[in-house]
Amino acid sequence: MTPHGLLVLDLPVHPGVAVSALRRDLTAALRGLGEDHLYDVLLVMTELVSNALDHTPGVGRLRVQRSQAPCAVTVEVDDISSAEPVYGLSRLPNDFRGRGIVVVDSLARTWGTRRRAGGGKTVFASVYC
Repeated sequence: MTPHGLLVLDLPVHPGVAVSALRRDLTAALRGLGEDHLYDVLLVMTELVSNALDHTPGVGRLRVQRSQAPCAVTVEVDDISSAEPVYGLSRLPNDFRGRGIVVVDSLARTWGTRRRAGGGKTVFASVYC
């Protein structure tokens, strides 16, 4: 058990990892979760993992915890970059990317970042039932 609940998934995130495979693994790990809640968690995980893959070098880690009281799922993605996620539109003109954290903010009750000892950060988001 972690402070956020029971660890249900702990997988590496690296260039070339198939986000669709991570979604399948997470769906299996969260059996019994309501369909709407599962959809929100999958979208949050997809956005956080995609951000790590698109904006940071190297290998990271995906962890997902589930708690019963209150019913919540917390998604955490570690990466080696110290750069904070950008909230809002892309900084590049005519670029339709950069809205992932806006999506996470709209679905998660809480989200944020924590510095990691040894460098890098953890981006986390908690989605409540």
